[in-house]
Amino acid sequence: MMDKLPPQNIDAEEAILGGCLLDPDAIDRISDRLIPSAFYVSTHKDIYLAVLRLHSVGKPTDLLAVTNWLADHDLLQSIGGKNKLASLVDRTVSAVNIDAIAELVMNKYLRRQLIKAGNEIMELGYQTEAELSIILDSAEQKVFRLSNQRLNSNTEHNSEITIAAYNQLKEISPIYPTGFYNLDKLFVGFEPGTLTIVAGRPSMGKSAISLCLALQIMLREKLPVILISLEMTKQQLEYRLWSLISVTTEYKDFDLIPLLSDRIRRHRAKLEPLADWEFNSIAKIVNIVRDLPLYINDSRSITVSGIASECRQVKAKVGKLGLVVVDYLQMMAEDTQGNRSYELGDVARGLYKMAGELYEVAKDSIFTIRYNSLDITEPIKACGTFNDMGILH
Repeated sequence: MMDKLPPQNIDAEEAILGGCLLDPDAIDRISDRLIPSAFYVSTHKDIYLAVLRLHSVGKPTDLLAVTNWLADHDLLQSIGGKNKLASLVDRTVSAVNIDAIAELVMNKYLRRQLIKAGNEIMELGYQTEAELSIILDSAEQKVFRLSNQRLNSNTEHNSEITIAAYNQLKEISPIYPTGFYNLDKLFVGFEPGTLTIVAGRPSMGKSAISLCLALQIMLREKLPVILISLEMTKQQLEYRLWSLISVTTEYKDFDLIPLLSDRIRRHRAKLEPLADWEFNSIAKIVNIVRDLPLYINDSRSITVSGIASECRQVKAKVGKLGLVVVDYLQMMAEDTQGNRSYELGDVARGLYKMAGELYEVAKDSIFTIRYNSLDITEPIKACGTFNDMGILH
């Protein structure tokens, strides 16, 4: 088994490089899907990097340009000289199938990475001194990254970053508004990969505004929302969501039930049973809510790594992520009789890191919001006022 060569296709690698040298438009078709690390032969990787560098600054990628670039960077002799480049062109008829060939090279690369990840996971299994939950999370991360083909190095030359940032301006990569005018004036909106904190004293409406923001992302942006609640049960959150929907202006097909959450509590306590018309309105609300892309987890013992795992599973199931709400921060901090600020700081850093890592994997809308009860009320007051049900208006 150990005598087997790692998966690779040298001919395909040479065909790709020859196509890039032969056809100046070929690199446009593969640069976003074929990473330099995918090349099994190191000299092939150096040539491909030269092509990418030239392409990123708008220069041609023909034989002469690539030869000069490699010579200027003292790499020409190490890749085999001009004869190596000339032979790549001579062997290539056209670049018409370069997309399919690039997929083949990436396939071989991912298989090599899978072998590497498997060996690393095997080593993790022997680390008996580490907690099993941490080991499982590490193993899951390795496989998940493989499935999303995000295994390239995060260190990039600034020329690539500059082009990407400029293209982002042209494409208007979204920052998502919160849906509340005064709040958007404060910080514009949610940017993918960021961590946003809502803070205030107890009973100021932090959970209520979190649900408001989650609903806005679902209604306005049609993005999935994951709500992690360490304080309320799924059913309690569901009743709150019904109450919120009942006063949302987008829906007017049912009769308004004042203070719906309170009416439901009184009905469950057999104090004031719901009337038939109220049941009819709630049934219409349920038909609306069940189609929302909302996922709720009410595990009281969930950790940062557990949240990340849940997010990966939803991403794998629906293909993208939107807002991730964690309610609330203090419930995640372990009570070790130590410095409470340090404990909360560890959780905050974990969530911050998770937001960035999930964004790098998903490359779509992923935000994390969590709430605590610090004495910071101005950001909430600036959003508006709350009615008796804790609904922002």
